[in-house]
Amino acid sequence: MIDTACGFAAATVVGQVLAAQCSVNFLSPAVGDEFVARAAVVKAGKRQVFTTAELCAVRDGVSKLVATGTTLLAIPS
Repeated sequence: MIDTACGFAAATVVGQVLAAQCSVNFLSPAVGDEFVARAAVVKAGKRQVFTTAELCAVRDGVSKLVATGTTLLAIPS
């Protein structure tokens, strides 16, 4: 979900992108009724885009951060 959220965030800024690197940090077990991933573009250049994301598990209406991640996405020529 982190990779997908970062890809969509980058695509809204620069268009089509390809994943070059993805790093995920697991903070706690992902137990929940639903999951929410939020991503943002940190920097968009001419050839690549750097993004970050957070993944939250929602259980009984309470949201808990379970993972964070970063991606480096390439802009195809």
